[in-house]
Amino acid sequence: MTYRIRNVAVAIGLALVAMLLTLFYVINYRRSVEHNQATVQVYVAAHNIAAGTAGNDIAHGHALKLASVPRRSVVPGAISDPDQVASLVLSQPLYAGEQVTLRRFTDVKAEGIVGQLKGTMRAVQIPGDPNQLLAGTLRAGDHVDIVANLQIDANSSNHAVRIVLRDLTVLQAPNAPSSAPGSQGTSVIVAVTDTQVQRLYYVMKNADWTLELRPAVDSSDSPERLDTLRSVLTSGGLR
Repeated sequence: MTYRIRNVAVAIGLALVAMLLTLFYVINYRRSVEHNQATVQVYVAAHNIAAGTAGNDIAHGHALKLASVPRRSVVPGAISDPDQVASLVLSQPLYAGEQVTLRRFTDVKAEGIVGQLKGTMRAVQIPGDPNQLLAGTLRAGDHVDIVANLQIDANSSNHAVRIVLRDLTVLQAPNAPSSAPGSQGTSVIVAVTDTQVQRLYYVMKNADWTLELRPAVDSSDSPERLDTLRSVLTSGGLR
């Protein structure tokens, strides 16, 4: 009798353990399902965004919006804050409603000069002598104006001087002047719009010109003016 009671007690104990384990599994499974079914907010593209778009424009423009999706549908690498992409550049297109992930972005520096261009901006390499290009002074990221001395007509020695382009961004600075024999030329790469490039090319081909460095902080522009021999002789020391 004692042997039977012991076996029954063992069986009941094992059954209770099995029941408790099953109950524990069911509770945890239910919690896991509920957790995965819960909705969370993610950032999605508000409209189609082309590759090459600056992350700063995406983060601080109207390119993103919040959307609620089930937790299980969150894409790996999805951003939780727009500032996570502000210093990057979009390397692959984003389509309206698509979750924004870090996998679609790359470092601006990794993209080189092309990563700094957008819209109507173009990069142009300008050859010149070290004095024209402020070689040894200019740095990438500086801003410059172009001053040109233009002949008024082909049959005249009259010239006019003016600033023809303002506030151009230096994308690649010229090399510092070299003392090596025969190394007299250098070049600079600047960003211009697709219409500014026409004026730039005309000046390069038809005028004497030079770059002038703008202030790094609080730069401003005086009123436009055109200087000729007459204005130089009659205007005195203008400020």
